[in-house]
Amino acid sequence: MQPERIAVLGAGESGLGAALLGRKLGMEVLVSDAGRIKSETKTELLERGIDFEEGGHTLSRLMECPWVIKSPGIPEKAEVVQALRKAGVVLMGEIEFAARFTQGTVLAITGSNGKTTTTLLLHHILRKAGLDAALGGNVGTSMGRLLSERDYPFWVLEVSSFQLDDTLAFRPHIAVLTNITPDHLDRYNDQFERYQASKMRIALNQTPDDTFIFCLDDPGTLEALAAHPVQARQQGFSLFEQPDALAFGQGPIQFKTENSESMNVFELALQGKHNAYNSMAAALAAKALGVRDETIRASLADFENIEHRLEAVLQIGGVSFINDSKATNVNSTWYALDSMTQPTVWIAGGVDKGNDYDPLLPLVREKVKALICLGVDNQKLINTFKDACEFIVETTSMEAAVRAAYGLAKKGDAVLLSPACASFDLFENYEDRGQQFKEQVRKI
Repeated sequence: MQPERIAVLGAGESGLGAALLGRKLGMEVLVSDAGRIKSETKTELLERGIDFEEGGHTLSRLMECPWVIKSPGIPEKAEVVQALRKAGVVLMGEIEFAARFTQGTVLAITGSNGKTTTTLLLHHILRKAGLDAALGGNVGTSMGRLLSERDYPFWVLEVSSFQLDDTLAFRPHIAVLTNITPDHLDRYNDQFERYQASKMRIALNQTPDDTFIFCLDDPGTLEALAAHPVQARQQGFSLFEQPDALAFGQGPIQFKTENSESMNVFELALQGKHNAYNSMAAALAAKALGVRDETIRASLADFENIEHRLEAVLQIGGVSFINDSKATNVNSTWYALDSMTQPTVWIAGGVDKGNDYDPLLPLVREKVKALICLGVDNQKLINTFKDACEFIVETTSMEAAVRAAYGLAKKGDAVLLSPACASFDLFENYEDRGQQFKEQVRKI
């Protein structure tokens, strides 16, 4: 039963989406932000008749609301969150809130790496199959905003660990977990098992009527499954043929079904081991919905890669420039370096989230001729790789990083931006970092 009034903490995309949906449902809504609210957001709130406050939270007003919708960026340890929990107010995230009001089938994708590509690829398959599917969540538009406009028969949602932390009854009909590798450990008190538990919340409320799709090759996922048993039907994928794998291989990829039928896919638009995983995950989710094999095969062949993920930018003087700014953790960068076939000048660095760079050492020794550090504090990168590559250069701007990389690269080499870190020390976000990389490359 929905309450008459709600409060929303945070006025970002998810907070605004929750507010718009609450208003559409006839609720009184208060948006409360500890900082300043963007002018365009204020305009939208005023136009919809939504009350708001900025520069701090009025606890007495928040406590008048039975439900408080918390933006994912607000940590559990925040004083306002602790006070509301103590007062017995029900706190939930925007995904949890919005999912309670859809009649559609929810397909949710999470993971440390590959979740955006898998989400976009699955949406591409469903649209190609003629299904009316929304795309939202942690990629693009919030579910709340989309649902405030209309409901969809199918919802393809990327969900982050932060969003999953704020779920209560969230139950996707199909859940995809791409992998679990160390990421955001600063948010989880440097405890990997807490991060694993967060990711497993995607399947927490699933029943035997639902489907859970996961990577059989990923140790972090297998550990999490052992600690957090799943009630849903389990469908695994792997690079290698094995009894439990309903999808396996790199090229071709083979899909098995319970009635022993199979489908082979020889042409993948996205190359590399990581994209074989992404393609298998998306295809299994589509098959679970009953999408025809021919549609899946065609979709995997004609999908266009997303921006900032191993994006070929330009070739200048025989040097290839590749934008992988979306690689904000070590595992993403591992796949990027693994896919490189040319001698590589690697641009890395930013906000370290508790990273362990040691798994990259064999690839760096094999493929990286120079490391360009791009960050305010580069010491951890330097200490790790000082004996693994011949040249290490420190920079604090994208212009300097690109010029240094081009100066060290020779014809036939590649310059790879794959930071393995968050971007917030020098850039607004990973998109801003990727855009600046492309701009500086074009200026060479």
